[in-house]
Amino acid sequence: MKYLYEKDLRPMKFTILTSQKHDEAVREIARYIGTTDAKLRRTMIRRLDMSLLENLGSRWEMGQQHGDDNDPIAEELGCELFTRFIPLVDTETMQSIYHETKTMIEEGSTTDDAIAWGKEQIREVILG
Repeated sequence: MKYLYEKDLRPMKFTILTSQKHDEAVREIARYIGTTDAKLRRTMIRRLDMSLLENLGSRWEMGQQHGDDNDPIAEELGCELFTRFIPLVDTETMQSIYHETKTMIEEGSTTDDAIAWGKEQIREVILG
């Protein structure tokens, strides 16, 4: 006898992520971090539970509206978005990326270059 928690839930997770509203959210998130939809879907299926996936669209919208309100660097990187609302990056790693990005800006790098570097690091963590 197989218990539910022993069942492979990947097909069900894929079905959720390819439904219309969820697919739109996946595409937006993939564009935000600079990856393909397929790679992001695979990562989400592997790392997120059913509850998070079912609420992905609303979590994405809420994260964009309410995450990192007072810090433009954190908002550009999606610090709270990817740690609290859609937990794909652990808090310590995100803080490290944030601080390194901020240090780069303080040491003379352009904001755009530093943010691009930070997003690259976040993409590697998420897809890694």
